[in-house]
Amino acid sequence: MSEMITADLVDLDLSADTKEAAARALAERMVSLGRVTDLDGFLADVAAREAQMPTGLDGGIGIPHCRSEHVTEPTLAFGRSAAGIDFGAPDGPADLIFLIAAPAGADDAHLTILSSLARQLMNAEFTSALRSVGDAAGAAALISGDEPAAAAAPATAAATAAAEPGAEDSEGAGDSSADSEAASGTAPAPAPAPAGTDDEGASEGTGGRPFRIVAVTSCPTGIAHTYMAAESLENAGRAAGDVEVVVETQGSAGFSRLDPAVIAAADGVIFAHDMPVREKDRFAGKPTVDVGVKAGINKPAELIAQVRGKAERGEVTAAAGPGGGTPVQRAGEPGEGYGTKLRKWLMSGVSYMVPFVAAGGLLIALGFAIGGYQINEAKPVTEVFNWGQVDSWAALLFQIGGVAFGFLIPVLAGYIAYGMADRPGLVPGFVGGMISANIAAGFLGGLAAGLLAGGVVLAIQRIKIPPVLRGIMPVVVIPLVSSIIVGFLMFIVIGKPIAEAQKAMTDWLSGLSGTNAVLLGVLLGLMMCFDLGGPVNKVAYAFATGGIAVQDPSGSAMKIMATVMAAGMVPPLGMALATTIRRKLFTTAERENGKAAWVLGASFITEGAIPFAAADPLRVIPASMAGGAVTGALTMAFGSTLRAPHGGIWVTFLIGKPFLYLLAIAIGTAVTAGLVIVLKGMRRTPLDGDEDKTPEAPTATQKKEPIAA
Repeated sequence: MSEMITADLVDLDLSADTKEAAARALAERMVSLGRVTDLDGFLADVAAREAQMPTGLDGGIGIPHCRSEHVTEPTLAFGRSAAGIDFGAPDGPADLIFLIAAPAGADDAHLTILSSLARQLMNAEFTSALRSVGDAAGAAALISGDEPAAAAAPATAAATAAAEPGAEDSEGAGDSSADSEAASGTAPAPAPAPAGTDDEGASEGTGGRPFRIVAVTSCPTGIAHTYMAAESLENAGRAAGDVEVVVETQGSAGFSRLDPAVIAAADGVIFAHDMPVREKDRFAGKPTVDVGVKAGINKPAELIAQVRGKAERGEVTAAAGPGGGTPVQRAGEPGEGYGTKLRKWLMSGVSYMVPFVAAGGLLIALGFAIGGYQINEAKPVTEVFNWGQVDSWAALLFQIGGVAFGFLIPVLAGYIAYGMADRPGLVPGFVGGMISANIAAGFLGGLAAGLLAGGVVLAIQRIKIPPVLRGIMPVVVIPLVSSIIVGFLMFIVIGKPIAEAQKAMTDWLSGLSGTNAVLLGVLLGLMMCFDLGGPVNKVAYAFATGGIAVQDPSGSAMKIMATVMAAGMVPPLGMALATTIRRKLFTTAERENGKAAWVLGASFITEGAIPFAAADPLRVIPASMAGGAVTGALTMAFGSTLRAPHGGIWVTFLIGKPFLYLLAIAIGTAVTAGLVIVLKGMRRTPLDGDEDKTPEAPTATQKKEPIAA
């Protein structure tokens, strides 16, 4: 690792007071050595990674890291802060900051070494030595594994030795490390019982042997958190005394599958991941704890206790779909509040519903555009279809779209239940959703049905089942019992009250006019621009699409749909306009993103503004919300309508009062662009667009600015 970090890449007196300033200070050292070619482009990549998940860890550690095309070779910079810097760790600021830069196409050997460093950070003696080292050269030697044994505790020396390619694990052959696995391409063998543990002292619940756990860890970048979680879980298993933990790291340094025999012999499974678990079906049928990767780092003993508890109760997980990938694969990390879990469950349903909305809505809108607004009265195409008649084709499009729309509520409910309880929740969720559609309980009924179905399945899974029945639980017993319970509740108990509430809300919206309608437009505009495609944005979008998900939507429902789509187009269009008008206020990367944002915004892809917001949230998000609120108010005031749930300017021909509609978007775009230019113009530091100016060292005030500012 010695070529990755030198004394020039170490700052033992890091004076930055924000994570953005710390990243910039360490990145400037990389630039000076030719390791990074574009400072602002690289920092934008660091900020985008940080936006996915904070990189602060318990124990005073911050590890900002990313893959970037602006990195010439794998590089590590280290900074030590006396005051501490907030990287989002639960236990407070970090005083040890590691900036890891990996090229976009880094080879496995280099990434293996970086992953070994990540595992060393779980060693308290290693971090203690870094806090006490007195010079930059000594710190670089300690990190690279070249520090003499006298300069660090024996355990620290052993940990750093693992950073060398091909090093043996100091715990013995049974404790497989990520780097040796990746280099050899072989799966680890079952770990032996911890020293001093015999059959008599082993766990009673596992037949006189240690409790065996297999785990999978992964993070979005696959460089740091993946391997830190693996090390933390393995250490916790050894500390427990009667637990064996074997980890499969699905990171950048390689993906070596666990031996099927090891999985088969396991008593429980831990998934600590922020990326979909690859080949998840291998672990089906076992007690499983499914959490985020940071829980694997911070709460390993708690996760081990949870999986042992599930094994004692006989709780097992059904097989996942191919690849195991879902938008929300877990109910929440330990310690998360119910509100956070509820948001994840609802987002699961909305994520699967949106493609049905887009396809069905556009087909219905095209049917109206081709055949006129009487096309909903056409006879079924199975009875009457003329190949040469335009109206027949229009009727075909309309009726296909109607079928797709018919799935909205069942899919919403089914995948809310899926987000809560995995595959066993699908059947009662779909059944409850279809009942909601049949009794006119609508969008609200779908939400209730999904939550009911997931809750019922989770309750059933808590019942201790004899081993002989576990195999049929996911495919027979749970679907049967949960469907009966959910069906009874939806038909007999709560379905009718929800249907009445849905009708009352629809009637109220239909009666909105004047000032009330404009205020609703402002609220919807703010929601669409608050998190740029996140949960709040999706709530507003689902509210609008639910209103037009019928064959004959009301005028107010079509106004709401028009308002939501118009407001959602404003943030990326506003950023694109701002980068065009005042190029010098934006980095090279942002100016390139601005070109793409024209198309994304015009296509109603609000996420086109996320790169700007990730780098500069305090300026971009308020400016976006202001423009969205203006557009929402104007669209409502103008009375524009829309039957299509998506499409942006490409469905302008389907919009009622299209010129006023486009005017509202143009005004909101101008407001967003103007406000973000004013806010960014208040800063004092020129960006790389000021070619004729020489950048000066950042002041203390400037260090508080976001890294792209």
